[in-house]
Order: sequence, then structure tokens, then C-alpha cells
Amino acid sequence: MTPTPTTQHLSPEAINLLVNELPDYIKAALLKKSAELECSLEATIEMAISSFLDEEAFSFEDCLVARAPER
Repeated sequence: MTPTPTTQHLSPEAINLLVNELPDYIKAALLKKSAELECSLEATIEMAISSFLDEEAFSFEDCLVARAPER
């Protein structure tokens, strides 16, 4: 399998739209995790989504879902 390089990340605008729709306890947990990891909310959410799709992924680039199948 050949990785598909991507530089696409969640934008601050997309994060704001998403976070505004989340329950308060989820927002609080994400903000707490961001502070613990000393990273942005965008990065924390990207890590959460990536690790859900691929347990070994830390970002969208690491996620197996982001890799193109061999042809």
C-alpha cells in the first residue's frame, strides 16, 4: 500500500461548527485533553478521529483510511 500524502487538516472554522454542536461534557473533555497534550483543539479532534479509524494513527496522514489502495 502506498500512502497518499495529504496536508488537509481540520480548519478552525470547521472545528467551531463541530464543537458548537457537541454536548457540553464532550466539549469540556476535549478542552481538557487539549490542555493535557498542550496542543490545539483542532489537533486533539484530529487525533481522536484518526485513532478511532486506525488505532495506531495520530493524525489524518497516519490513518490507514487516508491511504490509497494499490491498483
